[in-house]
Amino acid sequence: MDVFDIITLLGGLAMFLYGMEIMSDGLKKSTGSALKTVLGKLTHNVFLGFLTGAVVTAVIQSSTATIVLTVGLISAGILNLKQATGIVMGANVGTTVTAQLIRLMDIDSGGNIVLKIFKPETLAPVALVIGIILVMFTKSSKFKNSGEIFAGFGVLFIGLLNMTGAVEGLENSQLFVDMITKVTEIPVLSILVGLVITVIIQSSSATVGILQALSSTGTLTFSLVYPMIMGINIGTCVTTAMVCSIGSNKDAKRTGIIHIVFNVIGTVLFMAVMAILRACGAFPELWNSVSDSGAIANFQTIFNLATALVLLPFAGLLVKLSMKLVKDDPAKDFVKPFRVLDEKLFISPDIAIAEAEKAIAEMGRTAASNLTLSFDMFGKYSAEDGEKIRAREDRIDEFTDTCDNFLVRLSRHAKSGAQTRAINSLMQTNTNFERIGDYATDILEFAESMKRDGTTFSSGAKKELELMCSAVQEIVELTVSAVETGDLSTAEKVEPLEETIDDMIALLKDRHIERLKLGTCLVSTGLIFVETLTHLERAADQCSSIALLLLARENAEIMSNHHQYLRELHKGAKREYTEELNRRHQQYMDPLMEITSGT
Repeated sequence: MDVFDIITLLGGLAMFLYGMEIMSDGLKKSTGSALKTVLGKLTHNVFLGFLTGAVVTAVIQSSTATIVLTVGLISAGILNLKQATGIVMGANVGTTVTAQLIRLMDIDSGGNIVLKIFKPETLAPVALVIGIILVMFTKSSKFKNSGEIFAGFGVLFIGLLNMTGAVEGLENSQLFVDMITKVTEIPVLSILVGLVITVIIQSSSATVGILQALSSTGTLTFSLVYPMIMGINIGTCVTTAMVCSIGSNKDAKRTGIIHIVFNVIGTVLFMAVMAILRACGAFPELWNSVSDSGAIANFQTIFNLATALVLLPFAGLLVKLSMKLVKDDPAKDFVKPFRVLDEKLFISPDIAIAEAEKAIAEMGRTAASNLTLSFDMFGKYSAEDGEKIRAREDRIDEFTDTCDNFLVRLSRHAKSGAQTRAINSLMQTNTNFERIGDYATDILEFAESMKRDGTTFSSGAKKELELMCSAVQEIVELTVSAVETGDLSTAEKVEPLEETIDDMIALLKDRHIERLKLGTCLVSTGLIFVETLTHLERAADQCSSIALLLLARENAEIMSNHHQYLRELHKGAKREYTEELNRRHQQYMDPLMEITSGT
C-alpha cells in the first residue's frame, strides 16, 4: 500500500462521510415535520421508545441525529428521561441499517442481471444519476429531497468502493498481517482501536464501513471484529451524546451518561460471554473464521439488539444511576419561566420552529395572565400581586431576547421558503406578545397611582372596563391558541373580535367625555380610564397583527398588502367574517350598550 493508495483511501472515506451527510439531510428534510410527533407521542413507555428510536434512526440514517433531537426535546420538556433511555437504546439498533446496506458489496450476481443491478458498482452510479436529475431539474422540494437521498446513497457507495480498492493490496503486506495478528491477540486493544478511530472520524457508520472495506482483504477474523465493533459503539456515544449534552439541562446531560453506560455495560457483558464461550470450546470454527462485510454487519446488529433487549428491563436503574452521576443543583428560587429553546434542534428546523411556536405561545399566555392580573388591581390592589406582575414581565423580556437570538440563528438553517416565512413570522409574533406584557405593566402603574391617590372608578366605569377587559382577554387567548396550534381557522376569528373591540373603545371614549362634561368623573381618574382603554386597544391590535402573520404563512399576498386585506374584510367581502363580527357584537357590544345607557 503506497502513498497513492492512502490518498485514495482518505478520499473514499471523505466521499463516504459526505454521502452519508447528504443522504441523512435529505431523509431528515423529507420526514422532519413528522419526527417530533413520532418522538414525542410514540414513546409512552420504554419499549415503545426503543422501537421508535430504532425506526427513526433507520429512516434518517443517523443515530447522532436521533440522539441530538432527543436531547433537544428533553430540554424543551417534551420527553422525560425514561422515554429518552428507550430512544437511545433503539438508536443503537437503528444505526446498524447502514452496515446492512453496505453488505450489498458481498452480493455475487453469478451472471444474474437483476442481482448485478444491486451490486454497489452498478447501484451507486444509477442512484447518483437519479439524484442529480431530481436535484437539478425539478422544482418541487419533495423531489429535490428525494434527489438528495439518491445522490447521497450514490456518493456513499462510490466512496466505499474507493476505500475497498485502496486496501486491496493489504493482504500481501506482511506488516499489515502482523499488526492484525497482534491486535487479534489482545481483545482490549481491539476495543481501543475501534473506539479511537470512531472518536477521530466522528461516525460509527463510517468506522464500520472502513472495517467492511478491509474485510475484502480476507485478513480480518471474527476474534478481531467483535471487540472492535464494541469499541466503535463506545466511541460513537462519547463523540455524540456527551457533546449533545453540553449547555443543556440536567436530564439532557443524563441522557448522554445513559448512552455511555448502556454501551459500556453491553460491551462488558458481551466480552464476558465471549470469553466464557471460547474457554468452554464452544463454536471452535467461529473465532478464527474470516469475516466478510455481511458477517460484520450481522454481528453489529446482533450485538446492539441483544444488548438493548437485555438492558431494556433495567432502564429505570440506568435512569437512577445517571441521576446519581449528574446530581440536581441545590434548590433555588429561580425557575425558568418558559421551555428551553435548545439549539440542538437546529438539526431539524421543522422541530425547532414548532418548539419556538410553543415557547412563544407560553410567553403569550403569561402576558395575557399579567394583563388580567393588572386589571384586577383596580378593584383589589395587592402589593404582592404587583411584584408577581413585574417578575413575570422581567421573565418575558428575558425570554424575548433569548427567543430572538434563537430564531436569528435558526434562520441560517432554514431549508425552504416556508421555513423562512415561519421564522420571520415568529420573530414578529415574539415582539408583539412582549408588547402585550408591557401594556400589562403600564396598567399596573395606573392602578398603583390610583391606590396612592385614594381614588376609584365610578360603578359604571368599572362595569365598562370589566366587559372591555373580558373581550381583550378572549382575543389574547384566541391568539395564543392560534400560535400554539397553527390553526388558521382560529386565527381568522381574531380580526372580527378586534374590530368589535375597536367599536367598544370608540363608544366608551364618547361615553367618558359625557361623564367629564357632567362632572361625574374626576379628571385624574378620567385620564387613567382613557389610558387604560388605549392600552387594551393596543393589546388587541397586537393580536390582530399576530393573526395576520399566521395567515400570511399560507397566503403571501396578505403580508404584501395587509391593509388592503383588512379593508376588504371590514367592507364585508367574506360572509364568514361578517357572521363572526355580528356574533361578537351581540356578545360584547350589546351588553356594553346596556351598561352605558344606564349610566
